[in-house]
Amino acid sequence: MANRNRNIDLKFRVTEEEKAFIEMKMKEAGITNREAYLRKMAIDGAIIVSNYNETKKLTLELNKIGTNINQIARIANTDNKISKDNIKKIEEMMQKVWQLQRYGLSKKRSIKQ
Repeated sequence: MANRNRNIDLKFRVTEEEKAFIEMKMKEAGITNREAYLRKMAIDGAIIVSNYNETKKLTLELNKIGTNINQIARIANTDNKISKDNIKKIEEMMQKVWQLQRYGLSKKRSIKQ
């Protein structure tokens, strides 16, 4: 081992299922050398960490807004005090809010390397 480029030995334990999964992933990647595969995954692999607490709060508030809009629409449809155009504008604005929420959710994911 003295002449080896990589002379530090790292070990870890896995279950039978984990071993089978690793072997399946190796096969999918076209890699036959387990040591090379595990080294590559340990060095270049990515762990995705997501925190959805703020997103959940935002979604709850958006649902409240949606409920209010539905109440406005119900009143408008019975009393005709709000124009159909105004209802349409509210619906369009709500669609934009939901799009922003989905965009924020997709940006919320952070990749740790």
